[in-house]
Amino acid sequence: MIQLIKMAFRDLGRNRRRSLLSALALGIGLALLLLMASVIAGEARGSLQSSIKLQSGNLQVRSKTFDENKTSLAWTDLVENPDKIAGQIASLPPVQVATPRLYASGIVTAGDNSLGVRVVGIDPPSTANAPIQAGMVSGEFLKADDTTGILIGQPLAEKLALKTGDTTNLLVNTSNGDVTQQPFIIRGIYTTHTPAYDQSTVFMPLAKAQAITQTQDHASIIFVLVKNIDQTNAVAAALQSSQYQILTYLQMNELLVQFEQLSQVYMSVLYLIILAITATVIVNTLIMSVFERTREIGILSAIGMKSSSIMAMFFAESGMLGLGGIVMGLAIGGLMVAYFTKFGFYIGNISAGVSGITLGDHIYAFLTPTDVITLTIAALIVTMLAAIYPAVLAARMEPVDALRGGKK
Repeated sequence: MIQLIKMAFRDLGRNRRRSLLSALALGIGLALLLLMASVIAGEARGSLQSSIKLQSGNLQVRSKTFDENKTSLAWTDLVENPDKIAGQIASLPPVQVATPRLYASGIVTAGDNSLGVRVVGIDPPSTANAPIQAGMVSGEFLKADDTTGILIGQPLAEKLALKTGDTTNLLVNTSNGDVTQQPFIIRGIYTTHTPAYDQSTVFMPLAKAQAITQTQDHASIIFVLVKNIDQTNAVAAALQSSQYQILTYLQMNELLVQFEQLSQVYMSVLYLIILAITATVIVNTLIMSVFERTREIGILSAIGMKSSSIMAMFFAESGMLGLGGIVMGLAIGGLMVAYFTKFGFYIGNISAGVSGITLGDHIYAFLTPTDVITLTIAALIVTMLAAIYPAVLAARMEPVDALRGGKK
């Protein structure tokens, strides 16, 4: 076996440029696969994390009849005594924070311009608001007793030409089905780097939101974050109640999960296409090697080398090309992934109008060990499969015909 490997190595060295280019083709293909896999994983991870931090939390406690799509403010669809319930949930050891939030549909008007928004009533001191506080672009964060201030997202401010300190009118639905209007002062402008969310979400203190919507001592949900995401189901089981529905982040992000699963299927097909293209380079290299070494193969057969040994020699050559290509692919792909892990791909506001998906303005690569191992093994397997035809072609040569064919 060692002798076959030495012969395979020597044969590849006869045409170093061709061998190097063949390995490089495989390396570039593997590098692209690693980058694609990391982008898909990074997009899924980033979207889910953004959704958890901004919208769904790890858990939500809701009224049995609450329908998020309708943003109902009827008291029967809301959680009664939300502060008390949030306090009870927050006392559980696995829970990081539990806070009530109230949702209402609204319209922000500035001059002749107006945009539909979702008004979110929050408890300003809660640590659940950290992503909004960290993203303050100008102005200051809300205070619990503020009755005239709101926060708006940077994209909304730019569309309506608003800045901190300006006054704008806000129309909001109420619990009895009416619409009320009130001028508000823009206390601050924020960005979560999630354009679709920032453009459509306005924050105000929970007490003021309850007052303007006539939903005193009620909230739409209890927003819950846990210390360890693996504890989500355990906390959900502990909170089960006949009065309320308990939803986990996976249930609330079902569309995102399905979208990612579908993406994985399409990407798997694309992975196979890229590997098949790179495999043709290996096949071409080995077939050329067979025809260039026809006389040599004939001599090896004539002195008693078995067909299986000849095949093994070509498989060894293919394996060496594959290993060389994999090393180059891991090096090139590693550098590409490292760059996009740090700087990401800027995608802008492509998620605008897409319901159920919270996508930031950048996608950051995230490469998992599982993807590295899977793609590396796949590349090696495809490389070895590519050697089957050239190896069989060489092994089936008759010694006499090979020797005649090799004469010049």
